[in-house]
This record gives sequence, structure tokens and C-alpha cells, in this order.
Amino acid sequence: MPGSPGPYPAYFGAKPGGTQSYGEWNPGEDTVRPVRGRHRVARQRGGTIARSRAVLGVGVMAAVGAGGMATANEDGAAAMPGMDSAADTLNSIPVLGGLLDGAPAEETAPVAPFTSAGLTGAGFTGDEAEAGPADAGEALRARIIQQADQADAGADAQVRTAAFEAAAADAAEQAAQNAEEERAAEEERQRRAEEERQRRAEEERLRQLRESYALPLSDYRISTYFGQSGAMWQTTHTGTDFAASTGTPVKNVHSGVVKEAAWAGSYGYRVIVELEDGTEVWYCHLSSMNVSAGQEVVTGETVGRVGSTGNSSGPHLHLEVLPDGQTAVDPLAWLRDKGLSI
Repeated sequence: MPGSPGPYPAYFGAKPGGTQSYGEWNPGEDTVRPVRGRHRVARQRGGTIARSRAVLGVGVMAAVGAGGMATANEDGAAAMPGMDSAADTLNSIPVLGGLLDGAPAEETAPVAPFTSAGLTGAGFTGDEAEAGPADAGEALRARIIQQADQADAGADAQVRTAAFEAAAADAAEQAAQNAEEERAAEEERQRRAEEERQRRAEEERLRQLRESYALPLSDYRISTYFGQSGAMWQTTHTGTDFAASTGTPVKNVHSGVVKEAAWAGSYGYRVIVELEDGTEVWYCHLSSMNVSAGQEVVTGETVGRVGSTGNSSGPHLHLEVLPDGQTAVDPLAWLRDKGLSI
């Protein structure tokens, strides 16, 4: 047939020129015969509230999309290619075109108005819907961005809080460690200071002892003086005898070095201490000796104990002083010359 693009006819229904007669169709008659085979069921027109809302929702979403695309370009929707044809397409859709043009659609039920209350956190409010599709889309986009920024800010705040708490814990731990180190260092400093104090005190004591003099016995009785005559010695007595009980400690009269500590014949057990100026001090007739040759001794140190060894008539200490190591002098006068009372 002319004008047909293919093997199929460009028309529907009975062929032209047929002799089929047509009558008036009354859908209210009870004698309507059922239509058999492939057929289309006529659907009653006339929208419902749900259908109207669905159509309105499609229109709003289309408008919001168009508004969003328009705001992406500073020149507006007119500068974007294809926007005019898209608007024409929307206008050509039945019912939807009427909604966009502002004309009432055929057999469309009234639509319930939007409330002024907010829908959801990401939906439109009544004021945003009344402002227009483009403004509503921009407000929705701004609200989504604001919520995303708030979520990021909350996450950043949590990260900063955790970092601050971790830093505070590290600072507290470091402060405690520093305090412990300072306490240990202070204890060590005090310990060393005490050791140094004791060392200096001991040095001072020894210095004073080296410079000081002491009596050889604390409890004694003079039995024989220097220069006396007697049958127990060849000429005169060369020292001073201090009578005391056997075992009484004999103290060194001045600091020096032990020159001899041994048996000495008629002197019995004898200890000789040589002083710094060369003077020799002899401790004789000892029952025992507490030092040995070459040992350094200080003033007041025990060098032996009282006895009666050698040429002796009873327990006593025979003390001799030889300033040059050769000639004996009176021990009592020598001790008094060193500042001792005897």
C-alpha cells in the first residue's frame, strides 16, 4: 500500500470499502457480548489521588533535575544543549504537560497540598517547595553538603579529642617518669654528698689524730721514773714504768709507722713506732702485740696489751722516747711538752 514503510499496512481495523455496518455502542446494556481473542481492555479514565500524586512527583523530580543542571552552569538552562527539546518532551506527555503549563489535566483529581512541616533530614520543606524547583533543588543540595560537613566536623572532633587524650596520657606518663628520675637522681646526689661528708670528716679526724698526742694508758700508776737507779738495770732507768693490769690496751701516743714488732730480750715483746720527725717511741714488756712492722698507726690506736715479759717484776708498760733514735729522754717531760697533762 502506498506510504507503507514495510510489508505491514499503515492502518488498523477493517479495510476501507467494507460492507460492515456499525451501530451505537451502549456500555450499559446487559446484552454486550464478550470480546474473545486478543483484544485491548478499555480502562476507565479519571485519575485518583494516588495517581495524581505520582504524576506530580515525577514532575517535581524532573523540575528539580532541571534546576540542578541549570545551577551547574553559570549561564542557566538555556545555555545547555538539549534543554529546550527536553522541555518540549515534558510538555508533550499527557497530564504532565498540563501540570507544567499550569492547565488542569483532563479528569485529574485534586491533589492534596503540601504541609509546611519538614519531610525528612534530606527532603523539602513547604517553603522550599513553594520557592520553585530550581531553588528547592539548590536548597536540598546545600542541606546535603551541610550534613556531610557536619559529619566530617564530628569525625574530626573525635579524632582531635582522641589525639588530645593520647597526648595528655603521654605527657602524664612522661611527667611521672621525669619525676621518678629526678627523685632517683636526688637520692643519688644525697648519697654521694653523705659519702663525701663522711670521707672529709674521717680525713679531718685522722689529721687531728696525726697532729695530736695521747697518753699510752687511760688507767695506770707510775711505778718507776726516768733516771732512777736500780738492781734490774745496768746504770739508770731509761724510761718510765706505767703499772697496770695485764691485758690493758696500750695506745699509740702519736701517728707514725711501726718500725719493729718482735721479741727484744730483756724488753720482752716490744713495739717501736717511728714518728714523722724521726722520734722513736718504745712500748716494752707487752703480753701481746696488735701491729706488725711497716704498718701505719695513728694516735690512740692500740698497738698491744700490758704484760710482764722479759726482765720484769710485774705487769707494767715500760715507755721510752728517743728523739733522734739514739738517746732516750724523760717520757713524762716529752709528753707534757706535747700538751698532755700527766
